[in-house]
Amino acid sequence: MLEERPNLLRPAKRQRLDLVATQALEEKDVSLVKRHPLGVRPSGNALTAERDCKTACGLFARLPDELLSHILECLDASTLLRLGAGCRQLHAFTRNEELWRALFIESSPKDFTWQDTWRSTFLQQSSRVEPMVDCSSVFSDLLHRPFFCTHVSLNDYARNIPQANKITRLSDLSREDFQATWFSQPFILTAPVKQWPVTSTWSFETLRKEYANVAFRAESVDWPLSTYLNYMTDSSDESPLYLFDRAFAEKMRLSVSLMPFPGADYWPPTCFGFDAFSVLGEQRPDHRWLIVGPARSGSTFHKDPNATSAWNAVITGSKYWIMFPSSPNIPPPPGVYVSEDQSEVTSPLSIAEWLLGFHAEARQTPGCYEGICNAGEVLHVPSGWNHLVLNLAPSIAITQNFVPRARVGAVLHFLKEQKQSISGFSDSIGDAYQLFQDRLGKHDPALLEEGMLELERLSKGAKGKWEELTKSVAAANEPAGFSFGFEADDEDAEVP
Repeated sequence: MLEERPNLLRPAKRQRLDLVATQALEEKDVSLVKRHPLGVRPSGNALTAERDCKTACGLFARLPDELLSHILECLDASTLLRLGAGCRQLHAFTRNEELWRALFIESSPKDFTWQDTWRSTFLQQSSRVEPMVDCSSVFSDLLHRPFFCTHVSLNDYARNIPQANKITRLSDLSREDFQATWFSQPFILTAPVKQWPVTSTWSFETLRKEYANVAFRAESVDWPLSTYLNYMTDSSDESPLYLFDRAFAEKMRLSVSLMPFPGADYWPPTCFGFDAFSVLGEQRPDHRWLIVGPARSGSTFHKDPNATSAWNAVITGSKYWIMFPSSPNIPPPPGVYVSEDQSEVTSPLSIAEWLLGFHAEARQTPGCYEGICNAGEVLHVPSGWNHLVLNLAPSIAITQNFVPRARVGAVLHFLKEQKQSISGFSDSIGDAYQLFQDRLGKHDPALLEEGMLELERLSKGAKGKWEELTKSVAAANEPAGFSFGFEADDEDAEVP
């Protein structure tokens, strides 16, 4: 599964919903949440407060918090430090960790030591010498909300999954069963990954020992693994940096085989069978990643690229998944926005904000699937499904995107009709559709013929095999009266 990696270049602001935060604070026992380190309180507290520091910051008091924050994003570090010395209100705003995170990533220092916070790390000083200014008379949802979301428990949202929502758990599958039925459904396999050598040899300690100085990609930075693991242990980000490296096999000198083989470190679960993108050889798009992250890290709602399917194998830790099929005739999950052609998925909230504001509604939405993938297990993500992933504990995982035989036609259709959304291919490849068609024709003419027939049906809006299978699965698992509603004129029927 390709878990989404946000762009952290400045400005690094996300849309936030005041209603979400307000509801969350009302529904949660705030006494169980830590006090903000500077004492900042939610905006509503200003109504009964005897003192409000905002009145002491001059003309800045006229600015809404959001506008003030945007202005601060344009300033350099020295200006932020001088401005923060002016009054408590401005000190609290200039201490916003998102500002210092963006500054640090822009500067991209090669030699540094993680110091518990982005501000301390940028300034290369111990977090213990940070000034502890009393800002208890500063009232701002914009400043308090990220802190609240960082410290509110998220694991509760993975509990008490309704029976109708549970992702099917199986020991293993045959290739025939996967190709005939299961390619269009999410499921968890409990046996295959336990056979991998890396399952018994990988841990945070062994990886640190073996690869401490190897640089891995973590969103917008390339850090030595030891630095990232220090960050994992000692940071308080609302949305932690997520190590997501596509070249891990080469960096770690792993032996990856197509099936169980002596000396191999791991291999794809055999039930998935032939991966049609393998005919592209070194010209195939990015397809496998090492994923490492602390508890609370993960990916907001997204689809996997190029209409591919995926598997995500947990080596250590555990992951909570919530998933929905997609189509122009199915509304997106609550709090999620989808482009008209269904190719782009946008979730403007952090994982914590989405869970606080929309999880209860999503759990009641027809088509919702949920499950927990534990260490030694692997989850299948059908192509085109919207999904959110949350690490319930510090986790190490391997994920891979692939094209099962039953989805060749859908992938051909995507590469031909949604060229603007193709990703992962080298810039030197001018026409990914033609490349895939030519290579597949040389390798397996019969499979290409099947795929082209499916492509023709999809292009004409005819109902494809995936749609019919999905409808039958939905009818068996969802409450009476609900239908996924794929129609003959669905332009995006190939992206379920």
